Amino acid sequence: MLLDVTQTAETPAQVPTPTPNPRPRIHRAWFVAAVTFVTIIGAAAFASLPGLLIDPLHSEFDWSRGEIGFAVSVNLALYGLTAPFAAALMDRFGIRRVVAVALTVIATGSALTVVMTAAWQMVLYWGVLVGLGTGSMALAFAATVTDRWFVARRGLVTGILTAAGASGQLVFLPLLSWLVENHGWRPASITVAMSALVVVPFVWLLLRDHPADVGLPAYGSEEFKPKPAPVTGAARRAVTVLFRAARTGPFWLLAGTFAICGASTNGLIKTHFIPAAHDHGMQVTAAASLLAVIGVFDIIGTIASGWFTDRFDARRLLAVYYALRGVSLLFLPMLLAPDVRPPMLFFIVFYGLDWVATVPPTIALCREYYGTDSAIVFGWVLASHQIGAGVVAFAGGVARDVTGSYNTVWYASGALCAAAALMALLIRRRTKAEPTDVINVA
Repeated sequence: MLLDVTQTAETPAQVPTPTPNPRPRIHRAWFVAAVTFVTIIGAAAFASLPGLLIDPLHSEFDWSRGEIGFAVSVNLALYGLTAPFAAALMDRFGIRRVVAVALTVIATGSALTVVMTAAWQMVLYWGVLVGLGTGSMALAFAATVTDRWFVARRGLVTGILTAAGASGQLVFLPLLSWLVENHGWRPASITVAMSALVVVPFVWLLLRDHPADVGLPAYGSEEFKPKPAPVTGAARRAVTVLFRAARTGPFWLLAGTFAICGASTNGLIKTHFIPAAHDHGMQVTAAASLLAVIGVFDIIGTIASGWFTDRFDARRLLAVYYALRGVSLLFLPMLLAPDVRPPMLFFIVFYGLDWVATVPPTIALCREYYGTDSAIVFGWVLASHQIGAGVVAFAGGVARDVTGSYNTVWYASGALCAAAALMALLIRRRTKAEPTDVINVA
């Protein structure tokens, strides 16, 4: 039985578009990709902060690590659940408008945290507001830009834009850790708010929604395509695409593997590595610097993964990435110490190369199976990533409160990564006879 997962919302007639212009020496798509890269970097500061806040908030307000972890888990879950709707909203209102509003919401939520006095306020400001804003700036943003502006080099561009988040972590994490340790956590929150606001003018002035806006075909295409009219019913389309994709086996395998990806990165290392290292006597700035090094090698690993995705089977790439990540987590409890030793540096480099290397092959598989709906489908797959991250962000804090150690969480996450490697191998190939937007129900 074949299931059609093509776009379900009615698309109005195409809007008037500019006459095709002569092709420039450097295609405008690369400038759009550069603005997108800078925008994601500017919004990435928020991702560096949660792990730095756990101990200061615990000391100042006597909130349990579970309570703080719950606020972080709400942030991560909303980040993911907002993503598919954001992709549909970009189809309706344009990339530029959605991203500018999202950055403003991030800045508002982060700024409000400096006046909070109760745990529920952290859930509202950091969990809900920043979660909604960052969800609209999620990887669906990168996927939408790539799908619209590029026909060739999609894997490479996806890797570069995905690496932008790691670059933001690299830029902000050492600064934020220094601010927290020397001036308290409030200046760090204000820094996050300001970094998001600074990017808004660049988005509004330089970002464009579609190649037709500047009279060009997409990069790698010889055919000029007029800009499609806004697609109405954004929320309905997002939900409809979910229901149709959910009837297919590959969707659940991709969502399951990506949930484990989120659990073992954002939920585990990004949230709990710094307090876990501090438990073993390591200085906060030293632990934060190690996470920044992860950001350095994540850039290399993700761009390389995009290059690999253009050339090798995405399923096998995912299996290798998850298997290696699981093995490294099993060794982590033995590596934590008061000072930074060579084995820990090896772990950091190894984990950094694998951090979000899973994104380019996951997006490629969404594109392979779901065609024109792939950005929205990937948004739902990303929602599972963030739900997995949220569960572990909360569970890790509870485990630390109950057992006094993070060891159980490291071992459990390693086992989950092994399961993800097996799940990736179960994703079947799409046969050449199947249209891009049609898929067998597994």
